[in-house]
Amino acid sequence: MSRYTIVIHGGAGTILKEDMTKELEEAYQEGLEEALTAGYGVLERGGSAVNAIKAAIVLLEDNMLFNAGRGSVFTKKGVQEMDAAIMDGSSLAAGAVAAIRNVRNPIELATEVMRNSNHVFLSGKGANDFAIKQGVKLEPDEYFFSQFRYDQWKAIRDSDNYSLDHTHQRLEELMKDKKFGTVGAVALDAQGNIAAATSTGGMTNKKYGRIGDSPVIGAGTYANNKTCGISCTGHGEMFIRSVAAYDVSCLMEYKGLSLQEAMEVVVLDKLVKMGGEGGMIGVDSQGNAAMVLNSAGMYRGVKSSAGLNETAIYK
Repeated sequence: MSRYTIVIHGGAGTILKEDMTKELEEAYQEGLEEALTAGYGVLERGGSAVNAIKAAIVLLEDNMLFNAGRGSVFTKKGVQEMDAAIMDGSSLAAGAVAAIRNVRNPIELATEVMRNSNHVFLSGKGANDFAIKQGVKLEPDEYFFSQFRYDQWKAIRDSDNYSLDHTHQRLEELMKDKKFGTVGAVALDAQGNIAAATSTGGMTNKKYGRIGDSPVIGAGTYANNKTCGISCTGHGEMFIRSVAAYDVSCLMEYKGLSLQEAMEVVVLDKLVKMGGEGGMIGVDSQGNAAMVLNSAGMYRGVKSSAGLNETAIYK
């Protein structure tokens, strides 16, 4: 049995201690710890990295605090459209879904796409039809309703703003908490296999069926046993344009950088130059973990067989 590690995130952005109540901070920490424990438990029992990250993400999707699954934000039309992706670093197999509705756990559907379809990426109604065929659990619209998300949407629904657009002053005033709500997990299992997954409810008030980096293999999610597993959270457009997750793997494979070094180049240099805010988590083939961010905070945690066990929120 070699070393095994799991790393998770619950989104990044302008997360400041002065904006957080003690109760809310504790609730976030508890949510992160629960997900970490669930994923780590799978690894501890000799389970696969894919199953470990799925177990962690299901709990984050079920938690109203995080913008994925149940806690997903409202689109311009006042509904939830969710995206998710998962990748197995041992085979480079991947599954992704975008603009899906009423699926309780988008990560479950992404896994079904990876394992039981001949495709990588399904979207919209087709993805929902596949969910029904595979028996993936669906929920009514009410399940996804939260007053907090609704109020957030109501504040900007009559404008062309969306809640990650930092250029609108009016939005800045309306939305003090600019959070890139995404959840993700990466893991190395005892067999030496790496996996990565990401799930999101996207942007508040998003239009035109907008899709971010989370379900895009190589942009928001990537895993390869030779190098690393990466899950990103941030301003999706920039992560897509810079192929952020795959870039980390490339810097490791072709330039010989360590996981930490490669992630710092992408997050603290390349993305910053493009105006891309956010962060990412990673694990390499030796079980080293890294969590790098260029925003004020990122909900994150790591647990490994080497004794690492921590969660953090602020920079």
